[in-house]
Formats: sequence, structure tokens, C-alpha cells
Amino acid sequence: MRDMDEFWLRPRLGTATRDGRAPRHYLVALQHAVRTLDADPGWQQWWYGSGLHGCELGIVTEGRLDHLRPSADIRRVDDHLRANFTCELPPVGADPDELARRATTEVRTMFEVIREAMALPDLPPTPAPSASPADADDVPVTAKSLPSIPRELEPQGYLTLTQVQDFFG
Repeated sequence: MRDMDEFWLRPRLGTATRDGRAPRHYLVALQHAVRTLDADPGWQQWWYGSGLHGCELGIVTEGRLDHLRPSADIRRVDDHLRANFTCELPPVGADPDELARRATTEVRTMFEVIREAMALPDLPPTPAPSASPADADDVPVTAKSLPSIPRELEPQGYLTLTQVQDFFG
């Protein structure tokens, strides 16, 4: 395994589900998708062309009260990019291959937003989705509960941009 200083892309995963339970299998799939991009030579070359040393990619799963999409907080912090996004949960019962496809698509979509925000060249091809390894490490997850909202506003529910910006502290 590579030393942490060798990674250009570092995932930060979170959940804001109201029941407080993290969607573990999907978070593992998201982490795997991010690590796949981090290890891909085409993506490494593309990122290093940005002039930034690394990218902290915060992904918050939020269930049916997902932020209106695309939702992103993208900021430069010294020689790194800090990008936080909300992410739709997959349907209950999705198999590992479906989780891998969804996670790969979500992460690529996030980088498309980053690319546009930073005026970077087109994204390189995305490696084919692969199921997360069965022996995947526990995924560190930041969990926060959402404030209650009036029932009449619940159908439009979403994380505010401020909540997305402040999610990981």
C-alpha cells in the first residue's frame, strides 16, 4: 500500500441520514471508486495538470432529503482543493455491481463539476467500475443528524450550502 503522502485524492465520507445509520456498503463502494481514480495514471496526470497538490473529496450521503443537485462546495485551501458534495443513496437492496456503477458515476459527476469550476481540460476515461473488495477496511464516516424541518417543507428537503460547507468541520 502507498504512503498517505502519495495519494493525490483523499476521500472524506459522511452521512446525514435521519436514522443515524450510515449506508456502509455504498460508502465502501464510493471509497473504492475514489481510490481507483487515485491510482489511475491517466487521472493522476490530469490532476497534476491542475497545479494543485491534492484533492480532499467530501461526499455526504443524505437519503431522500438530498441537496438539490448538483450540490458542491469547492474551495482552494493552500495547494489543495477541498470539494464537498452531497450524494444520492442507491435503492435498498442494490447488489455490489450496481453499487460500484453508481459510485463510479457519482464520483465522475463530481469531478465534472470540479473540472468546470476550475476550467480544467476534459476528464480522462474512467476506469471500469469494479465491486469493492470483500475485505474492505472499515470506512471512517462523519455522521451528523439533520435539524428537524416542518413537515410541509419535507418534500423539498435538502442540505443547505452552509451545511455542506461545514459538514466535515
